[in-house]
Amino acid sequence: MNIESTLKQYFGHSTFLPGQRKIIQQVLSGRDAFVLMPTGAGKSLIYQFSSLVMPGLTVVISPLIALMQDQVDRLQANGIAALFINSSLSSSERLNRERDVLNGKHKLLYVAPERLLTQSCLSLLDEVYNRVGLSLLAVDEAHCVSEWGHDFRPEYRQLGRLRGRYPHIPMLALTATATERVRDDILTQLKLDDPYIHIASFNRPNLYYEVHQKHQGSYRELLQILRSQPDAPAIVYCQSRRSVDDVSETLRRDGIRALPYHAGLTSEQRTEHQARFMRDDVSVLVATIAFGMGIAKPDIRTIIHYDMPKSLEGYYQESGRAGRDGQEAQCILFFQYGDRAKFEFMLAQKTDEQELLVARQQIQQVVAYAESTVCRRRTLLAYFGETFQNENCGNCDNCLRPMTTMEDRTDDARKFLMCVYRTQQRFGMRHIIDILRGANTQRIRDLGHDQLPTYGIGKNLSVDEWVRLGRALLHQGLVSETTDGYPVLRLNTLSREILRKQREVQIAAPPQTRQEKTNAASPLKPEEEALFQCLRNLRKHIADEQGVPPYVVFPDMSLRAMAQQRPQSQAQFAQIPGVGSHKLEAYFTPFTDQIRAYCQLHNLSMDIEPPHEQREQKRAYVQPVNIHTPTRQLTLQLHRQGFTIEEIARERNLKPTTVAGYLAELIEAGEAVTVDRLIRPDRYTVISDVLQQVGGEALRPVKDVLGEEYSYDEIRLVRALMRRPQ
Repeated sequence: MNIESTLKQYFGHSTFLPGQRKIIQQVLSGRDAFVLMPTGAGKSLIYQFSSLVMPGLTVVISPLIALMQDQVDRLQANGIAALFINSSLSSSERLNRERDVLNGKHKLLYVAPERLLTQSCLSLLDEVYNRVGLSLLAVDEAHCVSEWGHDFRPEYRQLGRLRGRYPHIPMLALTATATERVRDDILTQLKLDDPYIHIASFNRPNLYYEVHQKHQGSYRELLQILRSQPDAPAIVYCQSRRSVDDVSETLRRDGIRALPYHAGLTSEQRTEHQARFMRDDVSVLVATIAFGMGIAKPDIRTIIHYDMPKSLEGYYQESGRAGRDGQEAQCILFFQYGDRAKFEFMLAQKTDEQELLVARQQIQQVVAYAESTVCRRRTLLAYFGETFQNENCGNCDNCLRPMTTMEDRTDDARKFLMCVYRTQQRFGMRHIIDILRGANTQRIRDLGHDQLPTYGIGKNLSVDEWVRLGRALLHQGLVSETTDGYPVLRLNTLSREILRKQREVQIAAPPQTRQEKTNAASPLKPEEEALFQCLRNLRKHIADEQGVPPYVVFPDMSLRAMAQQRPQSQAQFAQIPGVGSHKLEAYFTPFTDQIRAYCQLHNLSMDIEPPHEQREQKRAYVQPVNIHTPTRQLTLQLHRQGFTIEEIARERNLKPTTVAGYLAELIEAGEAVTVDRLIRPDRYTVISDVLQQVGGEALRPVKDVLGEEYSYDEIRLVRALMRRPQ
């Protein structure tokens, strides 16, 4: 079996992503495997592809109904027999699906861990094992196994029981994020036997990272970001339900198609809002972190944290929902130091000292990320123990717009450090700043800090300015901060050098203006961008008719390639990324019709060769369009009854160009048609002569020679007649 041919036939890709082929080979050999790959790196394809070439049934343990539904929709759209069994089904639906599984009608079964571990489900798998065979047990979102993971699910921890029940069935554990401690826990709890371990980089090079300082005008910045990519899917994360409601309502008033999502809505409202976002009925979802896990929408172009996230791991997960399709996307964090105070208030409710310590450390890591002047990517990867090798990632605000202008703040630094000294190094930054600014608070009066020499000596600077200075001192190691509970400032050797006037303090000056990154998802020319939007509208129409999200029909990557190459032949349409044999059959005609109509209207060329690197990869399996489908056979039958192209179009409620396309396909497949009823002999002679001179791979050059009196449909039919098997 040719692995690449199978990949193209079912998934529409000419090559595997890094790591996929090696892991698949290990799984096919019957070995357990642990896979850590970032979002968008192709984890799910590993077990989906393996299921196609292994005998029996692959069982996928998945945590959420939405995730199961999404993956099954995509698999079925690719012609792969897959189904799920979960609580959304009626008893009769569940029984029918169980019967189909026992009869070997499906290659993949998705099930939640809670259901899998029931006696009835285990009995079903036992019967499947004996009748059709089990080929693979795939544990998706495997970090849910670990108590140290960010989405711990107790039921996942019991999945190790499957090893004892099915000792010879390979088990595959997959996750997008796991620290070393979590990885070890997964291997132990699932009882993986000498697993092949693949740990990919956490780096997502297609994601652009940026931090905005939050202020009174930040909403206008938020609005500008969303308006810069109209209709591009985006998620705006807020800290509270009230913020979600306020921001979503204000965005709607300003013309943005936005909906809220939080735990305060009813289950029906959340389901509806999520579905409308997935179907592209609205472009923006404003949400708390209650939204996200299991959401596999691949074309989200922007993730905005309008409030500070609770941890860097949470931020990595939430921002990682952008750009799952591998196209350019942006992740923007609005940060103000006051957000930390909100978290501190919530943390004060915790009674477990260890939980409190960990939570405060996590907040400090987020603050350090937000205020850092070094590469954002480097900071994120370091959290997961990975070292980013390059000094400049070229895709974050600090690398693209480094703060190279420095300012001398030695005098202010001495005031700050002297205040730390006068308060006996027992307080955090907020209290020090209150003293410097002369705040008249009850706490300051009770402690007698309004009598200190440093009280009020920093009134000339705003709170934000003092915070910026204090954070810069921490980043440069010029003052220390405890991590054993509430952060307290402490002087160190460098601090004392500053106080003794033996060291100066230089910090990065704030940028005077902030240029927003123009984050085009791909370098489309204006006419290509317009065609891309036209194809998106067609995709949305087809998806609505089928009751699936638009990306199930085609991802944006496929539509962009169509807009650039503008294919008309089956061979070239099959070269488009994401077009496998099933989608070639289902969508060749409507999309090429739409492309042709647009190009004719705007005088654009068609059948453009793909880039060189794509041409090198296109030697992949391409299954011809099935001419025996009812719609093509009915067209042929009406033609043989003497109907003209226009009459067939009226009879079948189709466009004439669609009918002509069907007939061209039938001709090339060797079906008998009456040629002189399709095109007059004199016109056939002229068109065939030009085709022989110019070549028939692209239609536009032929049309340019023939002029306006000849149509693309005529050229296409003549080309088909010339290619007809003899």
